[in-house]
Amino acid sequence: MLSQIALAVARNTVDVEVTLPREQIAEDQVKVEEKQRLLGVFPNFYVTYDPKAVPLTTKLKFRLAWKTTIDPVSFAIIGGIAGIEQANDAFSGYGQGAQGYAKRYGAAYADFVSGTFIGSAILPSLLKQDPRYFVKGTGSVRSRFQYAIANSVICKGDNRRWQPNYSFIIGDLAAGGISNLYYPAQNRNGLSLTFENALIAIGGGAVGNVIQEFFLRKLTPHAQDQNVPAQDPAKP
Repeated sequence: MLSQIALAVARNTVDVEVTLPREQIAEDQVKVEEKQRLLGVFPNFYVTYDPKAVPLTTKLKFRLAWKTTIDPVSFAIIGGIAGIEQANDAFSGYGQGAQGYAKRYGAAYADFVSGTFIGSAILPSLLKQDPRYFVKGTGSVRSRFQYAIANSVICKGDNRRWQPNYSFIIGDLAAGGISNLYYPAQNRNGLSLTFENALIAIGGGAVGNVIQEFFLRKLTPHAQDQNVPAQDPAKP
């Protein structure tokens, strides 16, 4: 009688990692950002709490700009700004009354639209820069404060490297120059005011970044890390 011989066959385990295309990951991350509203009301779209968020496509950069400029809350804020200008008789060339208010509203909204699209969509697309603020969220208070201040003049490029924020700086200058086309002649103060306003915008951006870094996440109900599949590191 022949004895039975059993051969043990080693099991082969194959791990298959499924990753989404970078464009799809960016799309999913933007969907999260579009739900971010300060106190559940005010748009807070241009901030990401994911330090490894993938670059935005040109389409997504324009989508965020469009969504921001047509948001009902944005229209309401512009209305408040125009009302304050009217009360202070700012841009006196527009006059008073309903007509004066309408002109101030139109000018303020034009400033908002041109600044948003030039600085957050057109130039970032051309220069391959990311218009969002990447919250650091970790480290000492001092390091986070310095990071927030620095982000008023630097940004992440689409190559994920830090670089001068030409989009924001040039965008403010361009928007200021365009405003000379529709502000009353007596209220146009030339090139010096355009540069002065750009410096004010940089300072305001620094203050806004500090507030984002330390305070706004707790006040933004839908702020969260984006829970999407990781991108294959071998892919660009």
